[in-house]
Amino acid sequence: MSAGNIDSVLALVAEVRFAFQPLINIRTGAIVAVEAFARPAGAHVQDLFREAARQRRLTELDVELAVAAVDAAAEHETLLPLHLNIFGGTVTHDLDRLDLLRERLRAIGRREHDVTLEIGPPFARLDPEQLVVGVEKLRADGFQIALDGVGDGDVPLTLIADLGPGMVKLDRAVVQGVPDQPGRLAVLESVRHLCESTDGQLVAEGVENERQLTALRRNGVRLVQGNLLAPAARRPPTASWIPGVAAEVTDPQAPTVNSLATGPRVTEFLSPATMLSTDVTADEVRGVLADHPEVSGVVLVDEQNRPRWTIDRNRFLLAVTGPYGHALHAKRPASRLADEPRLVNTATTAMEALSLVTRSVQQRMYDDAVVVDESGSCLGVVRAGDLIRGIAELKVEEAAALNPLTRLPGSDAVARDVARRTATGEVFAVSWLDVDGFKQVNDTVGFSAGDDLIRSVGRSLTDAATALSSVQVGHVGGDDFLLVADLDDLIPLAELVLDTPRTAGDVEVSLSLATLVCTPTSVTSYDEASRRLAPLKKEAKSLRGSSWVLSRPDSERVEVLRGRPADDRDQAIPAQETAPREHRT
Repeated sequence: MSAGNIDSVLALVAEVRFAFQPLINIRTGAIVAVEAFARPAGAHVQDLFREAARQRRLTELDVELAVAAVDAAAEHETLLPLHLNIFGGTVTHDLDRLDLLRERLRAIGRREHDVTLEIGPPFARLDPEQLVVGVEKLRADGFQIALDGVGDGDVPLTLIADLGPGMVKLDRAVVQGVPDQPGRLAVLESVRHLCESTDGQLVAEGVENERQLTALRRNGVRLVQGNLLAPAARRPPTASWIPGVAAEVTDPQAPTVNSLATGPRVTEFLSPATMLSTDVTADEVRGVLADHPEVSGVVLVDEQNRPRWTIDRNRFLLAVTGPYGHALHAKRPASRLADEPRLVNTATTAMEALSLVTRSVQQRMYDDAVVVDESGSCLGVVRAGDLIRGIAELKVEEAAALNPLTRLPGSDAVARDVARRTATGEVFAVSWLDVDGFKQVNDTVGFSAGDDLIRSVGRSLTDAATALSSVQVGHVGGDDFLLVADLDDLIPLAELVLDTPRTAGDVEVSLSLATLVCTPTSVTSYDEASRRLAPLKKEAKSLRGSSWVLSRPDSERVEVLRGRPADDRDQAIPAQETAPREHRT
């Protein structure tokens, strides 16, 4: 393309073709949206942008391409949500020009809510406050907001917190280094934690091979985009899911994924909703269902995209195609054949949503649940089948992770709880408990008595977790246990565990408890807590009797709350000391 008048560049927009690439939920295989990419004839899209920038009409070209992408999607009659790329500079310096996009959406009968604007770099020279104001205006107009290119270029991580995007797209430059480059994995984990803290969904771009996909899946990424699953194509996908993509049961030996202990949220199973206005006729709904066999149901929404009714495909078609059905219903409001929506919000867990499904009347057992945001606007739907399969996989994973001797969860459960607490800035305590001289117990009274002892300790910990709501317990193997608790529950927890006399056969047994108090400034991850607990455990096991040592944040001092020095054998010191002593690690 030769440099010259910008009008010649804009004229080329008419010759631009668009390719569409789906965003896929790898937990369910559902296509959640499609992104439009400009493909100029005989040139690269960057050539267009460079010429437009030289003529100082970059924002004009940016919006023209977005409008053309909307037209291209309309030609293919796709109902999937659409992602459009917009420069941050357009939002900051020429926000009013995006009214052209809104007008075009109305002309073709699409809602702003169906469109996600992927705000992309460069950001370095933009006024952050002005950018935030522009994004808020677009969000108020109904557009969904994504932050593009995170992890590469000049995209500051503070934008995730400032803009509060509903979606964050991890740049392909980061994904290309996964899983072989530890630094790229660290970037992935950091961005994922930011998304969890701001309720944003993380999308990994540029997935090209199975190893990348496996690493992303194991690190908690659910939305992906890349040639491995579906390359960009001239036509948007006609199906609503990609066969063979949904995750298999997670390998129990795989690295732990930090998620809420209550289980996955419904947003991990989110599929796009087919939304029509509440005044649509039955014949119009029938036309949509006939043209799109992949659609399982329709959500009827008001002007604010708030769900008012839902229509199940099978029941609706049975009504309108039965004897006299067309004559009775065709020209009348479709809401006459609709049901009240089953609403859940973004904080709803999959288990809670499944409970809502199973409590329904038999004929609505497999209806979609509608997910809404804080304002009550529709974000998408969750299919009952996806929930059932997801919960089944979760239960299999949990069963595989339980210790067969105590039926307590392993370290994964504790890791998730620690990750949740550190992400939300809580102050809490992590403790490591084990049996003193356990090998000698097995060698003296046998393995059976040793197993009974471990079961006894496990029952005490289960009782403690039942009595104290903040306590999370994990059996990490052998005679080692991990405990997480609020500070207020520390002393009752220690008493429940350490005050109980224990024997294996005729051998009296003592326990060692090492506790680390964690604050947002002292411990930032499960791995760090584990590393700092190791010397504390050694300190506790150097004491006689059932012992308890504790370390506080940012301090080398170790408080001895129970136990006595190993060389203090002849002194009558009670098992529980009234005044703590200090050691240095």
